[in-house]
Amino acid sequence: MYLGIDLGTSGVKVIILNDDDTLIAQASSSLEVSIPQPLWSEQNPKHWWQATNDAIAELKKNHPQALASVQAIGLSGQMHGATLLDINNDIIRPAILWNDGRCEQQCIEIEKHEPNARQITGNIAMPGFTAPKLLWVEQNEPELFARIHKVLLPKDYLRFLMTGDFASDMSDSAGTLWLDVANRKWSSEMLAATGLNESHMPTLYEGTDITGILKTDIAENWGMQQIPVAGGAGDNAAGAVGIGVINPNEAFLSLGTSGVYFVANEKYLPNPDGALHTFCHCIPNTWHQMSVVLSAASCLSWVTKLTGADNEQSLLDEIILEDFTQPCAVTFLPYLSGERTPHNNPNAQGVFFGLGHNTSRAVLGRAVLEGVAFAFADGQQVLLDAGTQIDKVSVIGGGARSELWGKILASVLNQPLIYREGGEVGPAMGAARLARMAVTGESPSVVCQPGKIKHIIEADSAMANIYKVQYQKYKDLYQSVVAHF
Repeated sequence: MYLGIDLGTSGVKVIILNDDDTLIAQASSSLEVSIPQPLWSEQNPKHWWQATNDAIAELKKNHPQALASVQAIGLSGQMHGATLLDINNDIIRPAILWNDGRCEQQCIEIEKHEPNARQITGNIAMPGFTAPKLLWVEQNEPELFARIHKVLLPKDYLRFLMTGDFASDMSDSAGTLWLDVANRKWSSEMLAATGLNESHMPTLYEGTDITGILKTDIAENWGMQQIPVAGGAGDNAAGAVGIGVINPNEAFLSLGTSGVYFVANEKYLPNPDGALHTFCHCIPNTWHQMSVVLSAASCLSWVTKLTGADNEQSLLDEIILEDFTQPCAVTFLPYLSGERTPHNNPNAQGVFFGLGHNTSRAVLGRAVLEGVAFAFADGQQVLLDAGTQIDKVSVIGGGARSELWGKILASVLNQPLIYREGGEVGPAMGAARLARMAVTGESPSVVCQPGKIKHIIEADSAMANIYKVQYQKYKDLYQSVVAHF
């Protein structure tokens, strides 16, 4: 048995996989995001730990024997979050999250301080990354910055509480802007650009390495043995392992709080000027490219609340009755938290264009589904412009449950979309698989098999023709309003 812990933005999910790669049990506990000021996004790391313990307690209550049989733990987590500890290992301030947009000026300063930043990291400096957050703290909260002893990513804070070790994996650390991504090591030049050095960083491991052992008191409380904890991965790399996307030109779309278009690569292929992420994969000697939409399934949650629908499914039931042989009258820009790929614009905002007296809740909902699909099309184009080949695309995340959204996405992207078993728990499953490889020494090609195909959604040719025109309208709309953000 292997335990996967996935620390997401909206909650912690834990699963148990058996030796046959079968999902035995799962549990979860929700989290809230604090937005104390415009562009800010924070969480209290103590809440991550409480949610983790709550989810484990649910497993212990309902599946005690399976939990006691677990041989190793893998971790997956939301990327980029700045978790700051002092010399006593106490939390200094709330963690600044991946979708926080306050650090635009600090990104400019980092690239000015280190002109080779894009060559070293393979990425353009973006407000969501960890490094500019630290420069912001230094400039705005100098008394807190002076207390910093360690900087950890969210899942690695859980690891520290579980094992007492300061450790991280390559895939998650690649999103800090402190990693020499090609050579898979900390960059002293990039650390210096934010007033830090390697002593502030955790030790680096591959995702399949063992980083420590579960502490005695934690093991007893959780009803487990003192077992190894694997390096794990950032949530997207873990999702790739969970769905078997480890070979070149394989891709997935993630429809979570944010949206990700992820393609695995056998070599380092940066394209920072297109606002494309190039990170280490959690599998040794492997990299990946990633375009990121900051608001994806969260847009559906937002419009559901905005319009007073009972729940997301009831709104989807209304949307499906729309006439998709005709273009939607409303266009939606899904920039509720700014945007990364391709705009790198933390100040971008959500827009409904084309409202009228007859605009219904269903029309707004349809516009949201289509707007997110167009944002993915932006990301796909950046990947293709970088010379990336995309052979097949799987879908993971909570938004993957909607076949209507799948049809819209397939038609906008002109790509068949593959839906596999385990896709809804992709990152947690990937974390559990990494734990298995850490203790068994099995190769990724053996463990990281694609899940069984549940169904494939093909592009609809008539919808695709409509969306070609609508997508251009979407792009023109952004250019028309960008100066007003």
